[in-house]
Amino acid sequence: MALVEAIGVRKSFGHTEVLKGIDMEVERGEVVCLLGPSGAGKSTFLRCVNHLETIDAGRIWVDGVPVGFRASGGKLHELRERDAAHQRRDVGMVFQRFNLFPHRTALENIMEGPVQVLGRRKAEVGAEALALLERVGLAEKASAYPGQLSGGQQQRVAIARALAMKPKLMLFDEPTSALDPELVGEVLDVMTSLARDGMTMIVVTHEIGFARSVADRVVFLVDGAVVESGTPSDVLDDPQQPRTRQFLAKVL
Repeated sequence: MALVEAIGVRKSFGHTEVLKGIDMEVERGEVVCLLGPSGAGKSTFLRCVNHLETIDAGRIWVDGVPVGFRASGGKLHELRERDAAHQRRDVGMVFQRFNLFPHRTALENIMEGPVQVLGRRKAEVGAEALALLERVGLAEKASAYPGQLSGGQQQRVAIARALAMKPKLMLFDEPTSALDPELVGEVLDVMTSLARDGMTMIVVTHEIGFARSVADRVVFLVDGAVVESGTPSDVLDDPQQPRTRQFLAKVL
């Protein structure tokens, strides 16, 4: 069974339909990069996978569990927010903006979820948080506050914070778009390391080089629909659809 399965996913905001029947599967350990122009629905789809947005039609499953719903009496019932938040613990998400707590150190930001959400002991979590900081190359910044860190460092702390919850799936929503160009590489290096370690990842990105070298599959979206999907070499080097070719000609 695929770790993520989406069938006929639709989402509208007012009269604007943003997702128009998305079908997608993501296997365990697979890295899928979502490409496409602004407004294509990439970020909205990612938020639907984590039930930060409620879909209007279709269904999404993560590890066989319907996202945002529970099955009872042969029907699906939408979860209360508290139960949805509990379900969301298995999915880590990294946003464009780092969303760190400014009054907490890097170490405390990473410890927050396991202690407050999972109810684990600080001493136990602290050792794991230090190990995660080392993993993202920031062991020496444990006591630094977000305001003392560069954008790239803050984003690496945000990745470590998501990993602290030991997620089955990591979602990245344009994680380098708010960074200065010289800081992009340090974040992509961490993501590449995660991919090599077998983390299942869905990544919304405009970093074509990252998609080419790290993704198992590239999915190209336009106007809320999947236009093209395949290996990086298929989609990036030999696109079949005119809209894909037009987009790549502008960004490459």
